Amino acid sequence: MAEITPGNPASSPLPKDHPPVQFGKVGVLLVNLGTPDGTDYKSMRRYLAEFLSDRRVIEVPRAIWYPLLHGIILNRRPQKVGKAYEEIWNHEAGESWLRTYTRNQSDKMAGLLSDLPNVVVDWAMRYGTPTIGSRIEALLKQGCEKIVLFPLYPQYAAATTATVNDHAFRKLMEMRWQPALRTVPPYHDDPVYIDALARLIETHLASLDWEPEMVIASFHGIPLSYFQKGDPYHCQCQKTARLLRERLGWSKDKLMLCFQSRFGREEWLQPYTDKTVEALARQGMKRLAIFNPGFVSDCLETLEEIAGEAGEIFTHNGGEKFTHIPCLNDTEDGMRVLETVVRRELQGWV
Repeated sequence: MAEITPGNPASSPLPKDHPPVQFGKVGVLLVNLGTPDGTDYKSMRRYLAEFLSDRRVIEVPRAIWYPLLHGIILNRRPQKVGKAYEEIWNHEAGESWLRTYTRNQSDKMAGLLSDLPNVVVDWAMRYGTPTIGSRIEALLKQGCEKIVLFPLYPQYAAATTATVNDHAFRKLMEMRWQPALRTVPPYHDDPVYIDALARLIETHLASLDWEPEMVIASFHGIPLSYFQKGDPYHCQCQKTARLLRERLGWSKDKLMLCFQSRFGREEWLQPYTDKTVEALARQGMKRLAIFNPGFVSDCLETLEEIAGEAGEIFTHNGGEKFTHIPCLNDTEDGMRVLETVVRRELQGWV
């Protein structure tokens, strides 16, 4: 990293009282959704308040939404969500698995990019800590005049990718010296991503002593109205599933697409994962596998909602064998996907 030292004619013309200036670096900032700092009521309430106050996430008019949020939801939901987090918490590290995996992805990315000495890798959360703004400041202090902002979502949605970008841009609006910012586009159809998912599925299924009758690709849902307003998320999920079927050589009867995690009374993208799992079991299906291609890391929605709740729904309604296929997380294949995307976006800057 280059450093301009004041008062040294050989290095710069800066006056003696000018503070040292570091420059010449390129930052890579990996950003995931977020996580509470703990499972207690206060931590959960603080996290949920930030998350559910985001206008990209909840597009209901504030005059209608805020009385519900602050009058009912934030008084009741923290206990329920806190218990769910407690069931899948990384107790050894004292944090959520999402935080553990995101940190590991950042550390491993730094190692993979060790051939680029001018690149600095860091990580942040859209909701919770470390914040996007704090890590942009940290990268700038390390001499990063350019930053690749990487929202860790293969498929684009306004409620995920766009809100990460929004938050970063708002931070830049506060800064006198702004780094150049390059945002990473979705990679839902990248051959490296599709191949990594296929190998993940093949390896996991090969480890079982039984074969599933169907595999469900369960993506996080969004309200149907968001899709109707022009959000490309649904189309990109469909393309991911189609390419994956082609890569695996499967039919629609073998690999089905569903959507999970709906909230409130509004209609969301369908078919719903929980309803589908229940229906399949009642129709006589005995062996089922589910994976989550829209999640880079295992988290509450994959570990508790799918590995836990969906499995219980299936067996309670007559299913016999159920398995959840983990996310790519910080595996070798998972890191290969992220590295491929990052190196592509660094072109022209390193």
